[in-house]
Amino acid sequence: MPLPERVRPISLEEVVGQEHLVGPEGVLSALLAGGHLPSLLLWGPPGTGKTTIARLLAERLGRHFAAFSAVLGGVGELRTLLAEAATLRDLGTDTLLFIDEIHRFNKAQQDALLPHVEAGAVTLIGATTENPSFSVNPALASRCRTFALRALDDAALEALISRCASHPDGLPGLTIDPAAREVLCRLAAGDGRRALLCLEEAWALCAPQAITVAAIGRVTQSAMAQHDRAGESHYDVASAFIKSMRASDVDAALFYLARQLEAGEDPRFVARRVVIFACEDVGLADPQALVVSQAAHDAAASIGMPEAVYPLAQAVIYCATAPKSNATKGYFAAAAALRQHPGAQVPLFLRNAPTALMQELGYGEGYQYDHDHPDHFAGQSCLPDELSGQKFYQPGRFGFEKEIARRLAWWQSRRRPPGAHDGD
Repeated sequence: MPLPERVRPISLEEVVGQEHLVGPEGVLSALLAGGHLPSLLLWGPPGTGKTTIARLLAERLGRHFAAFSAVLGGVGELRTLLAEAATLRDLGTDTLLFIDEIHRFNKAQQDALLPHVEAGAVTLIGATTENPSFSVNPALASRCRTFALRALDDAALEALISRCASHPDGLPGLTIDPAAREVLCRLAAGDGRRALLCLEEAWALCAPQAITVAAIGRVTQSAMAQHDRAGESHYDVASAFIKSMRASDVDAALFYLARQLEAGEDPRFVARRVVIFACEDVGLADPQALVVSQAAHDAAASIGMPEAVYPLAQAVIYCATAPKSNATKGYFAAAAALRQHPGAQVPLFLRNAPTALMQELGYGEGYQYDHDHPDHFAGQSCLPDELSGQKFYQPGRFGFEKEIARRLAWWQSRRRPPGAHDGD
């Protein structure tokens, strides 16, 4: 039996890292004290104790514990468990139905649980590593209380390591160098199961000697931060990536770039985010950012991984260290004005006049060709009359936009009042 199973807590008091739920002041502890346990969704990273907590809740309340895996089990097996629960209830025993990876159920499978949960035939505890807001049907989620489990901190992981040394089914004679202990906690990345499995392998390499940093390195070579390409982690890391560039924190931006690429993220997805950032957050404060980002996008798509890290890193460094401006949001101000004035007409002097009729109607009359005027500027205002004087673009104060602001001020000082289209 693997070490995590051998040293699994036998009481809620032994659960580590989730004191906000099962500690003396924890919300689940309060529910147990009242003798009432509603259906629950336990949401948290792998290896944080979801299955253990569910089993111990059933034991504390004296309920039959029926475990089911949404990955490995079939509908027939689930129906059998529900039928057994109905039989046990007739005999006076309630059932706690634990469904691991409940987000793997499709909508129809989740909906099939609703009548059993509503009728109280079972107390459902669903475990998921995905945000229930996105992965569990609203109808089912509304009938359950959702509790978030936290990744295990260093103190919790240290407690697990110490338990292995004292537990009768742990690791006999376990000793571990302080530096190795620190490295193990760091590489476990909050996953208690990962920590214990690595600890057991390192113990097998070193016993009866103390576990060393080198041994931890050998058994954790493939350790990687939690990341996926479709779930919440995907969007969390992408969000941190963009916000780090926006904050001009180049080191954090490179870290989140590496976290995505090393976990197998599509480099084209990352490249698209950088191109968008170059326009949305750098903009005309440094027009070259778009050129660099688009070139990195094309290069990454062309050469693929692992070499794509070079153009992407170059673009990320450029964008993170560039002056910032979000003045391109002026587009949305213009779109809002369009919604307020959907009938605003293009001024006649700006209209094309390819036919005699259009010329008779005044199309193009009064238009001044800017290149025929000094400084290539005629000074005509081109907005529809209803929008006269409105400003949608507000240049920033950094980088190239300082020059743009100077030009706008120069043009504005020479621009003629609205309606002065005929050259007077």
